[in-house]
Amino acid sequence: MKVLFDHPWPFSLAHGGFQVQIEQSKAGLERRGIEVEYLRWWDDRQSGDLIHYFGPPSPNYLAMAKTKGLPVAVTHLFTATCNRSLSQLKVQGLVTRTLLRLPGWGMIKNQLNWQGFQRADRLIVGLRAERQVLEIVFGISPEKVSLVPLGLHDDFLKAGAGSRSEPYLVTTGTITERKRSVELARMAIEARVPILFIGKPYSLNDPYWKQFSALIDGRFVLHRDHVAGREEMISLLQAARGFVIFSLYENWCLSAHEAAACGLPVLLPDQPWSRECFGTAASYLDARGGSDNPARLSAFYQACPQLPAPGIKLYSWDEVAGQLEAAYQLLIKR
Repeated sequence: MKVLFDHPWPFSLAHGGFQVQIEQSKAGLERRGIEVEYLRWWDDRQSGDLIHYFGPPSPNYLAMAKTKGLPVAVTHLFTATCNRSLSQLKVQGLVTRTLLRLPGWGMIKNQLNWQGFQRADRLIVGLRAERQVLEIVFGISPEKVSLVPLGLHDDFLKAGAGSRSEPYLVTTGTITERKRSVELARMAIEARVPILFIGKPYSLNDPYWKQFSALIDGRFVLHRDHVAGREEMISLLQAARGFVIFSLYENWCLSAHEAAACGLPVLLPDQPWSRECFGTAASYLDARGGSDNPARLSAFYQACPQLPAPGIKLYSWDEVAGQLEAAYQLLIKR
């Protein structure tokens, strides 16, 4: 089997968890003896058995792949959509299906990513909440969707708990609006809870980064740049008192799973993704930004020494690769 990976956005423009997912999925598949190449847009002689497209595919892309006899599996992160309420999803689905049926859209209709999800040969997502989006909003049959979790590098899986001797909580991720870094920093100051933010902005000229950097006081808001090496990241996590994240939305949150693997209790926004992944094994903030969040943060901080790490299933990328291979085989055997 030979799989071609494709992705529309250069990692140099936007680093993050999707990059880790793509790179580690490729490595895991290769360890299983599956040939994987990044699709080379300039190479008209490149061949493969199928394409795994990471992102929203255009209908034209899928149509051209079909002319070449290449089935396409699609993974898109429904981070915002999968955290909407069931009633919101039903309304969105009604609007989407109505628009898709309207005549006279011509070329505009053919460019919509909605059409791409319907025309893809297989959809691969990590959460039941994301599968629900595909079914309710886009009318995708459940039989066309594979549920494949995200994994952790073996270094994290083998790490275990550390000293947890530092007096601060830790949060990891890009300093950006989606992670609500400024909001969490202000919460830390109000609750008088020290938090170490590990991450970098997309740009030092980003106004949001400037807001955040003005809050760094070395007392309650601590910061260090993104840590490139896993060994150093593991050491930082193992030394922290606990982990917190206040993202506006996520779909799996590798950071929270890495923290759990390193023995930390976790404090998460109360949303569908976090409840599905962690259930009652985590502590929660009001995702809407409730006025009692500083008190929740303070209570978590005080309780951390007695709180265990979440006892949840953590997957290796080799396990993930095995499930991806099973999904690919469904396309090849058609």
